[in-house]
Amino acid sequence: MADARSHPALTPDSVAVVTGGAAGIGLASAKAFAAMGMAVAVLDNRQDLLEKSEADLGRAGARDVLAAKVDVSDRAALAEVEKKISDRFGGTDILMNNAGIQPGSTMLDDPENWRRILDVNLWGIINGSQVFAPRMIARSRPGAIINTGSKQGITTPPGDPAYNTAKAAVKVFTEALAHDLRNREGHGITAHLLIPGFVFTDLTRHGRTEKPAAAWTSDQTAAFMVESLNRGDFYILCPDNDVDRRTDEKRMAWAIGDIIENRPALSRCHPDYADLFTAYMKV
Repeated sequence: MADARSHPALTPDSVAVVTGGAAGIGLASAKAFAAMGMAVAVLDNRQDLLEKSEADLGRAGARDVLAAKVDVSDRAALAEVEKKISDRFGGTDILMNNAGIQPGSTMLDDPENWRRILDVNLWGIINGSQVFAPRMIARSRPGAIINTGSKQGITTPPGDPAYNTAKAAVKVFTEALAHDLRNREGHGITAHLLIPGFVFTDLTRHGRTEKPAAAWTSDQTAAFMVESLNRGDFYILCPDNDVDRRTDEKRMAWAIGDIIENRPALSRCHPDYADLFTAYMKV
């Protein structure tokens, strides 16, 4: 029997699906679900990594594993995989929409680069939620939809506007999803926004071979996510080895304060406000 404080879907008889599940945070999360004895499906567009992840999940304790190559921006392909998972396992209980890319962007960038970033990082999450949620709801079982966002989607620092735009939209979409689910009767599905800190993955490696001291590992992030699910958190705001929760909270409060105080956009980076922001963070 699950602990009274556990999320009711975190049990061995559940089926977990993780997109972008062949490496990084996705694979670490899939392994965490596998260690609970769940059946796990990992979806990714990298065939070479999928083959290795399938073996890793078996060793981690999954009662069954399905690995499928799919591009989450392709809704029709995702729907085919969802049916395959349903046919094999009976349905999905935990959906982690985690697939993402970060090739970099500029404000007046090639529109095709922006489109691809939005197609994967935003539409991949919308597609996953809309394709999987109806059958999850119909199963009338406890479940969870976890969407991977980013602190960059909340504080929106300069430097990668396409990625920030996508992740800001993921936050809004997931909040709306949570509201929708809690107002539907006859199911036990919750929604959650995973907000990682600095995590050493292929997305953040940038040619480095060793983990920076400031970064968390993917395993640490997955463990924190499970703890947060068990607490019932919607906003799974992860610290790392350099930034604690209080620092994140102050940065986010300053960002929303730009609206409340009618300051310039991204005032912390504005020459007239940078010193004020530095002083604010020291208090």
